[in-house]
Amino acid sequence: MRKGQLRRHTKETRVNAKVTIDGHGRASISTGVGFFDHMLELFAKHGLFDITVKCSGDLQVDDHHTVEDVGIALAGAFKKALGKKTGISRFGHSYVPMDESLARSVVDLSGRSSLIFNATFRRAKVGELSTEMIHHFFRSFADTLKANIHIEVLYGTNTHHKIEAIFKSFALAMREACATNKRVTGIPSTKGIL
Repeated sequence: MRKGQLRRHTKETRVNAKVTIDGHGRASISTGVGFFDHMLELFAKHGLFDITVKCSGDLQVDDHHTVEDVGIALAGAFKKALGKKTGISRFGHSYVPMDESLARSVVDLSGRSSLIFNATFRRAKVGELSTEMIHHFFRSFADTLKANIHIEVLYGTNTHHKIEAIFKSFALAMREACATNKRVTGIPSTKGIL
């Protein structure tokens, strides 16, 4: 079982994140930001990852530090669980519709950090989650995991639907990229390292 855990405790937040990559889609998420919890539960469910995230943050300020630090801690747990990335598929992609919206996510667990995020939202918030923090979550995730992540909402109108499609498509792309492949021997790179 590929498992990883990361604790990130700062003056702004206290985050504990655990990941089992070869899981069953079980989630125990508590960040204090309800819609964000829901998105992380969707990520676990559709990625078939078992994820635990507990965060107490300075929500009296706003949701920025909580979302950012959860992204860092969760990606750090994935990084530990992936280890040297021996035998993984490395690449993953997925298109997911949510009613009128369609999102695409493409992932390369390359060992290099890059994020292309192309999505706009009509609403400033969904529940207590600032929509500008969606981009920031994925930036923190990509930087910490050292992954190349491309996310795009191809079309849609409803902000909730767009964000949900993003998290579901990202879950499926990550599941594909993290999957082991019996035909892959060693590290899936001509450099011999990821």
